[in-house]
Amino acid sequence: MPSLKSVLGARVREIRQARGQTQEALTEHLGVTQRYLAGIERGERNLTLDSIEALAAQLGVGAASLLLRTE
Repeated sequence: MPSLKSVLGARVREIRQARGQTQEALTEHLGVTQRYLAGIERGERNLTLDSIEALAAQLGVGAASLLLRTE
C-alpha cells in the first residue's frame, strides 16, 4: 500500500495535469518554489493539514479528495 504522501502527490499531479496547469503556474498561485511542488508530487514532502487545505483550495477540490487513492 502506498504511503499517504505518495497518494497525495499523485493526486495533486493528476488534478493539476487534468486541468492543463503547469507546475510553474501552480507554484505562482501557491507562493512556493517549483522544487517544493515537485517534492510534493513525488511524495517526498510531509505537509501540514493547513498546507493540504491551501493546496486543495488552489486546485478547487476538497482536501479529503487529495488523500484518497483513485484506481
